[in-house]
Amino acid sequence: MSTEVMEAMPLLGGLLGTGGVLVAASRQRELVRRWLSWAGIAVVVCGAVALGEGGLAVLAAGLGVVASFEYAAMAGLRSVDRAVLGLASVAVPFTIWLRPEVLDERAYLVLLLAAVLGPVLTGDTQQGGRRAAYTLFGLFWIPVALGFLVTAATPLALVVAVALADVGGWCGGRLLGKRGPTARKLSPLSPNKTWGGVIGGAVFAGVVLLALDGIGIDGAATLGLWAAVVGGGILGDLVESMVKREAGVKDAGTWLPGFGGLLDRIDSLLFALLLTGVFA
Repeated sequence: MSTEVMEAMPLLGGLLGTGGVLVAASRQRELVRRWLSWAGIAVVVCGAVALGEGGLAVLAAGLGVVASFEYAAMAGLRSVDRAVLGLASVAVPFTIWLRPEVLDERAYLVLLLAAVLGPVLTGDTQQGGRRAAYTLFGLFWIPVALGFLVTAATPLALVVAVALADVGGWCGGRLLGKRGPTARKLSPLSPNKTWGGVIGGAVFAGVVLLALDGIGIDGAATLGLWAAVVGGGILGDLVESMVKREAGVKDAGTWLPGFGGLLDRIDSLLFALLLTGVFA
């Protein structure tokens, strides 16, 4: 088992245990469903991190395939476009794991060609440009972003911080989002999100990163990682809200208890991973 997982186990166990007690006391069925999903997610993520880059590549590929198909359905993409997204979701993380030396500027050209190939070959004169643009965006938003998970310096700290920032956003919205300056809406794309939620997410992310660094996960408490987590939470929520609003749907899916679809759960993580390349 990796050092990061061993160091984080007591903290994660404490967080899940405390959350479980509070959720049970609330007697709210939706919160119970969410806690059960969190517990399952924690087991899967810890297992992947413990296996190293190979485990993270498998996790990234699995997340990418499911999220890509949810995204493609919302964007109205055709089967050939979905196939491109699905294949890239597997190819990118496994290439980063097994053959990272082949990933240079040519790899991005391959993604561009893959995005336009379907519309061009099918002679789509009605939606071809839109399909190519949505496919190219999806390739960078999902497979490329998840590729950063394979080589992240502290993958477990990143995932945990994103998850706690989401909880903090909910708490901050409830406590600070009712009145005053912190009640201001963040964006028309997501009317329920307020600056109070942003503050709550930033605080929770900072606290958990400091706690993880304090128990021995070196590199967790860095300003760059904190900025990536906070920025990812904001951008991820707004971008997915934009896609969902255009598609006219409330959630990306319905199969994940308490959360809707997988993309609804990892939207912040995707942008946090992308932003690690900028800040971390």
